[in-house]
Amino acid sequence: MVVSEYDALIIGGGPGGSTTATFLAKAGKRVLVLEKEHFPRFHVGESLLPYNRQIFAEMGILPKLEQASLIKKVGAQFHLGNGSKSLALVFRNGRYTREPEAFQVERSTFDLLMLNHARECGAEVREGWTVNRFNSDAEGITLTAKGADGKMAELRGKFLIDASGRGNLTGNQEGLREIHPGLKKLAIFGHFSNVGLDSGDRAGDTIIIRLENKWFWVIPISAEKTSVGCVLDQQEFVQAKIAPETIFERAWQNEPAIRERMQNARLLGNMHTTSDFSYKNRKLVGPRLLRVGDAAGFMDPIFSAGVYLACYSGKLAAQVVADSLNANDDGAKRMLAYEKRIQNAMKNYWEMVEGYYKTPFMEIFMSPRNKFNLPSAVTALLAGELEGGWKIRWRMRIFFWLVRVQAMFPLVPRISFGLIEKEAQREEMVELLH
Repeated sequence: MVVSEYDALIIGGGPGGSTTATFLAKAGKRVLVLEKEHFPRFHVGESLLPYNRQIFAEMGILPKLEQASLIKKVGAQFHLGNGSKSLALVFRNGRYTREPEAFQVERSTFDLLMLNHARECGAEVREGWTVNRFNSDAEGITLTAKGADGKMAELRGKFLIDASGRGNLTGNQEGLREIHPGLKKLAIFGHFSNVGLDSGDRAGDTIIIRLENKWFWVIPISAEKTSVGCVLDQQEFVQAKIAPETIFERAWQNEPAIRERMQNARLLGNMHTTSDFSYKNRKLVGPRLLRVGDAAGFMDPIFSAGVYLACYSGKLAAQVVADSLNANDDGAKRMLAYEKRIQNAMKNYWEMVEGYYKTPFMEIFMSPRNKFNLPSAVTALLAGELEGGWKIRWRMRIFFWLVRVQAMFPLVPRISFGLIEKEAQREEMVELLH
C-alpha cells in the first residue's frame, strides 16, 4: 500500500542525510528520513574540517556545536613513524584559508545532534527502518522498506537522496560501485584514555603517523578520550592470521613516534575493525535521484574529508531538489551540474589520498617550500576549500608536477621509513638486556 507522497525521501540519517533533510525542511519541503539504526550509535570518523563551520552556520546548528564543549582543531600534524621528520599544518596560517578551525567530535553524540536538529527543523525521521529497493518513474520514486515493527511498506517521494553511506544502497542496486584497486585497506581502531597529546592550542590536532606500509591516526575527541586507529593493507591483515588487537599493538610498539603517545594508553571499550575499501560510483545521479556523502564515493580517511564531503554534497543536493520542486520539473539538468561539481570535489581529495601512499609525494609534502604560496594552497584544500577557484587549482597542479619530478630527480631530501640510528641502537640494547 502506497502512503502519502513526500517531496523528498532520504535514505540514511548520518551527516549527509541530516544536512540534506535540514536544508530541505528549512525550505518548507516535506521530507522523510529513513535510518536503519537507532541513534546514538558508534561510528568512526571523528575529525571535521574547518569549512564544515560554514555549512553548520547555514543549517543553524553551529551555536549548538559551540555550546557542546567540543575539542577545537586548529591544525593537523604529519609524522614519520621513526620520528625523523614531521610537518605541522596550522589552518589560520594558510593564505587562502577562510576558516581557521574545526571540531573534533565523538560521532555517536555528533550524529544524534545533527539528526535531532533535522527533526527540529521539520523533517520527519524514522529510525529502525531498512530500505530494500527503490524504483523510479517519470513522476517520482517508490521505496520498499521494512519498518521498526518488521512490517513492509511502500513510500513515495518526488525525489530520492541516497545518504546510505558505505551501504551504498542505490549504487549497489544499479551495479555502479568501482573499488579502487590500489586502496584495499583495513582499519583497526578504538577509543583510549591517557594518550600522549600536545599541550596548548595543538592539543586538539589530528595527528597522522606514516609508517612504511601503514599509518596511524590520533584524534582527541574529549578531555578523557582519544580515537586511535591503524590503517593497513587488507592482504597484510589476512596473511598475519593473528588477532586485530595484536597487529595493532605490535605496530605502535615498533615505531617511536606512535609508541611515545601510546605507552600509557588504556583501551576504553572494544577494538573495532572495518574494511576500508575506497570506491566511487560511476554515476552520482539518476532519474530524480542524487547520491551524497559515502553513497557517492568513499575514500581512505587520511585527510578527514568524509564528514565534510557528506555535508557539502548534502547541502548542494538539497538545493537541487528544492529548485526542482519550485520549478515543478525533474531537475535533470541541475542534477548533471551537481554530479560534475561533486566529482570535481572528490577528485581533489582522491589525488591527495593516492599520493599519500607514494614516497615522492611524502617527500615533497613533508618538505614545504614557500615558492608560489604552494603550502598555502595545500593547507586550504586540506581545510576544505573547494571553491577557491584558479588560484588554488594552478598551485595544486604545480605541486603534483613537483611530485612527479621528485620521483626522478631529488628536489628535496629523500626520506626513510626505517629506524634511525639512535633508535636502532636503543632497540638493540633493549634486546640485549632481555
